[in-house]
Amino acid sequence: MSLDRFDSDRKLVERISKSIRAGQAFHAYLIEGDLLSDKEGFALEFCKALLCRVRPGLGCDRCASCRKIDHGNCEDLHIVEADGMSVKDEQISKLQAELQKKPLGERNLAVIKDADTMTKRAQNRILKTLEEPYEGTVIFLLSENRENIIDTVKSRCVIYRLESPGEKTEGRQAAEEVLGALWDRADFFTVRTVLAKNMKSREDAFVLLDGMERVYESLLTWEDSRRKNFTKKEIFRAIELIEEARRDLLLKVNYQYAIKNLILKIGG
Repeated sequence: MSLDRFDSDRKLVERISKSIRAGQAFHAYLIEGDLLSDKEGFALEFCKALLCRVRPGLGCDRCASCRKIDHGNCEDLHIVEADGMSVKDEQISKLQAELQKKPLGERNLAVIKDADTMTKRAQNRILKTLEEPYEGTVIFLLSENRENIIDTVKSRCVIYRLESPGEKTEGRQAAEEVLGALWDRADFFTVRTVLAKNMKSREDAFVLLDGMERVYESLLTWEDSRRKNFTKKEIFRAIELIEEARRDLLLKVNYQYAIKNLILKIGG
């Protein structure tokens, strides 16, 4: 398998692959998702995409680098997981010592599972590495709840959220309701009521945005009967606005303000 097996996160995979091929991989990524999302699998496929020479940006599953990662014996890949209930300061200290060593291959890689359970001391320790990263090193923090990670750590990571199957269905349904009200030219009170029903937290806002993006992407094909109601320019503009709202959420803008601002822009 390779990174493109994550078909439900196709756009994310395309962005990652493009950045790797352009030599623009970042030094730290925070990968978030609920219990059902395959965060570790995604991080390992990402590692293969970084190291693979046969199919750079995706991984080939056949070369020595890909096979070593699949078999769990890649000397340059270091994996940390919770010791009991948390990832402790001593574990991060040992990881830092490993990352300081010259890699046997092209770069050192680290995957910190359960990163949202890191103790405060562990988080402050890894922060030093994120502030002054070792050359070529890429670190992946895997989390179910990024709110448990201090802001200074999050601000030094590129943040990606993976969907579970349940989130995908839920997000699409919520988006259909909200956009349906907009497209039916419902009054603002009605739209606000639909929003309140489907969005009760920042996490709900992310799920809603993902669902809205999928709805508009489906309009790009003539398989959706609603396609005739929109120009391609209108669809691409809506997707751009959704991306803007997602960036606002990542920058900690109030989620209710960000979504309402998006709705007003899309609704004209």
